[in-house]
Amino acid sequence: MNTMNNQAMLEQIARNDRHFAQAPEAFFHAWKRGVQLLNPALFGMGTKTHADQAVDKWELCPNLETIDHAIDVMSSGERVFLASMVSFYNAEIGGALLKRVGVHGLSDLGGLDLERRQVIANLILNYTGW
Repeated sequence: MNTMNNQAMLEQIARNDRHFAQAPEAFFHAWKRGVQLLNPALFGMGTKTHADQAVDKWELCPNLETIDHAIDVMSSGERVFLASMVSFYNAEIGGALLKRVGVHGLSDLGGLDLERRQVIANLILNYTGW
């Protein structure tokens, strides 16, 4: 029995290692998709061309000052999605934005459409830190 538990534990560790080895790239692809769904003007150099050509998350950091001014005129779904994305970049600022747009818990993400939910899910699954 102990040998089976050890084997199962080793297999789980190997699965985790495989997943997290590819996680930074998967996170970046999900992040880039989120940027494209929102508005590239809110990230990185602020252009669609730059967003399309970006090769890592550092090129698509949220423009926090621009977001602070733009978020109030967005639809409720856009606000929730944007604030959720910002929270991966900076938990304190993202948390304040989530509160500002009326998100009190994960269940409030239920108003997002499938594509945006998939982006957030992939960001959660593949987040290894900014």
